[in-house]
Amino acid sequence: MRKRASASGRAARASTTFSLAPDDLFRPRGRRRLGSKLARWVRRAVAVVAALGILALINFVALLLLTPSVGNARHLARAQDLAHHAVYPGPPVPHRFGTSLVATEDHRFYAEPGIDPLAIGRVALAKLSGGGDQGGATLYQQLAKLLYTPVRSGVRAKVEQVALAVKLDMTYSKTQILQMYASVAYFGHGFYGLAAASCGYFGEAPAQLSWAQAAMLAGLVQAPSADDPLAHPAMARAREVHVLDRLVATHTLTGAAATAALGQPLLRLVGKAGKGCMTLR
Repeated sequence: MRKRASASGRAARASTTFSLAPDDLFRPRGRRRLGSKLARWVRRAVAVVAALGILALINFVALLLLTPSVGNARHLARAQDLAHHAVYPGPPVPHRFGTSLVATEDHRFYAEPGIDPLAIGRVALAKLSGGGDQGGATLYQQLAKLLYTPVRSGVRAKVEQVALAVKLDMTYSKTQILQMYASVAYFGHGFYGLAAASCGYFGEAPAQLSWAQAAMLAGLVQAPSADDPLAHPAMARAREVHVLDRLVATHTLTGAAATAALGQPLLRLVGKAGKGCMTLR
């Protein structure tokens, strides 16, 4: 009897340890439990992300409804130019300046829907990690700030600029956006608009700008007073170098062409403010 009981006990233990099921033959039970927990975690994470995405979409649609229409953007640009004694619309944005501006301020300008999701994500991560300001505002957002929130700052103003940027992209062509931007941007030394800056700094109409001149002007829009070529030539030169580097990085210029542009002395590039170039068209 003892032998039989011992045999039956061993059989019982064997039945609780082994299984003939295919999954049990080839995968330990611990791993199966871990895989099940991982699958549940993934499902929950996907659900949370989906819920956050839907919530963000609802909030963004509400923001679009609450922000004003941008149908008056050209009217606002004209009003600003009149206030600064400039002509609206100014001359067409020349290729060299437009390309330099896009390369340094918003290199995805021709592909983005008014905002750059990658740049927004980078800024958000920098904020969460305690990093500094990473920039990221597209030309659309910058134009929205110039036209609709020129004296406002803070999170609310930036959120409005995002919605307005999307509306600007939906309402105007890329060419129109660049022309409005170039017409109202401040270039330092009292020059509002590309035409006034080109004439005042170099005595040249915008269409006649060299790559070096176009790069310098494109570099001014970020900090026009600090990088004023007449007041702070070294800072202006550094910005010019940065823009030319961006033109090389975006394969617009070769390294040799950028070096040749840098070979021009700064003082030869900067004309006397307000002298010459009275005919801009």
